[in-house]
Amino acid sequence: MANNSHRKWRWKSWLILCLLTVSSVAVVAFPVFLIMPFKLQTPTGIEWSFWLRRISFWTSVAALIGASWLCLRLWPQARWWSRWSLPLFLLPILVATWFSRQNHFEWMFNPLSVAEYVAASEADFMDDREMVMAIEINGEAIAYPVRLMAYHHILNDVVGGKPITATY
Repeated sequence: MANNSHRKWRWKSWLILCLLTVSSVAVVAFPVFLIMPFKLQTPTGIEWSFWLRRISFWTSVAALIGASWLCLRLWPQARWWSRWSLPLFLLPILVATWFSRQNHFEWMFNPLSVAEYVAASEADFMDDREMVMAIEINGEAIAYPVRLMAYHHILNDVVGGKPITATY
């Protein structure tokens, strides 16, 4: 009877270990998929993304502590293949914990720090109907194609001797 209850405990421990791994990765990964360049972003998706970002670090730390404790408890009775697989459950949780402290939004929307310019008459890569964002300061006029800004979303530049940040 004791052996049967020990088996149930081991089976439940492995299940909890799987759930901890999947949930810690999911809490960190969902914001990445909810907010992506060139993808429709809804207010609800953005709200969920930022809420998950707020809780992702402590959720992944709690999952790491719980999974480590389960691995230590399972190790003594585990067979060689189970012992080999235990660290494989901890690895994605460690990666999720590290990634939860990164600002992946900056990775996706990195500012374009050096813009290259051509005269409007030489801009053969653009169609006449394309939308641009334009600014004129102190007699200097610059136009940024929306199609090119859509990837970076932000551009640091100097126009008419004034530093500006153009964003889309």
